[in-house]
Amino acid sequence: MKIVIVGAGEIGSHLAKMLSHEGGDICVLDSDASRLARISSVADVAVVNGNPTSIKALKEAGAHKADLFISVFPYTNQEINIVSAMLAKNLGAKKVTARISDEEYLTPENRLLFKEMGVELLFYPEKIAADEITDQIKHTGTTESMDFARGKLQIVVFKLDDDSPLIDLKLGEFAASIADDSLLFRVIAISRNEQTIIPRFDTKFQYNDLVYAITLRDGLPDLLRLFGKSSVEVDSVMIMGGSTTGELVAKSLSKQLGRVKIIEKDRERCLELSSKLDNTILISNGDGRNSDFLLEEGIKDFDAFVALTESDEANILACVAAKKFGIAKTVAGVENLEYIRLAEEMGVDTVINRKLITAGRIFKFTLSGKARFVKYMS
Repeated sequence: MKIVIVGAGEIGSHLAKMLSHEGGDICVLDSDASRLARISSVADVAVVNGNPTSIKALKEAGAHKADLFISVFPYTNQEINIVSAMLAKNLGAKKVTARISDEEYLTPENRLLFKEMGVELLFYPEKIAADEITDQIKHTGTTESMDFARGKLQIVVFKLDDDSPLIDLKLGEFAASIADDSLLFRVIAISRNEQTIIPRFDTKFQYNDLVYAITLRDGLPDLLRLFGKSSVEVDSVMIMGGSTTGELVAKSLSKQLGRVKIIEKDRERCLELSSKLDNTILISNGDGRNSDFLLEEGIKDFDAFVALTESDEANILACVAAKKFGIAKTVAGVENLEYIRLAEEMGVDTVINRKLITAGRIFKFTLSGKARFVKYMS
């Protein structure tokens, strides 16, 4: 499979690494030689130094014979990616996809318009992350959850805390302890110390394990009980950080929850959010890194807390503080891949990384129609 990726930024680089493991013929086009040098050191890909809208450069990268063309050029206007994708399609690329930064383009009529112009898939990383956060807010007892088989089945991830009934129990012993034969689920993997374990009957559960299980959607409440988890009804959420992702999360959750509040330290951004969002969404100007300020804003009265500032460290620490205040569900936006494991170990319930989620969404685009959803985590 011939794949051309325009853009050697974080999303393009992670995607190139994922796809290179599949053994495809991959070429990365970028105008920055230093970014190309970095990607060459971590992935088995060909590289071309050139402008993403240059027909000559596109041909050199092989866009005219690409089975899949992906335009994710970083730090630029969305028009560059759209033009690059449309040029590739007209040169002969079979499937093309482009990164955008405008939610308006995702409306059904606009999607159809772009499809008619040859762009099969548009993706907006901030919107993808916001949708993931909204979904995770509904699953308070799990770290992650993924629907597939048209929503009939779920893969759920449980973190084993020190009070988990599974600690020091072997998988075989856990299976034998379940008296109800109607409970249909399978433990399919365990993530431990950055290693993935395919469990056997003599595999023993340990503290801090991330346990992956597959179950019918209706069986999730029973599975929560078996893992010693409780599902809390979330009706209110506090969002720290009025970023684009924070704005999209607030807009989505305000339609589903009774109360949504955004904490944003930039006064001008607060005024902008007030003019754009529904007046049912509360917006408060202040520094969410200050625990006293969060207490004044009533953090203890909220069911969930989402931290989406530009600082990974602030997001992680704010979620840790929220947990100490008794918040049932915490979500942190973490862009540094090296911090993901740290955040999980510090007790953050769910960690969201835009580049991983987006790369997984595009990776799904390369698969057959048999796959409904694919998500990769480091």
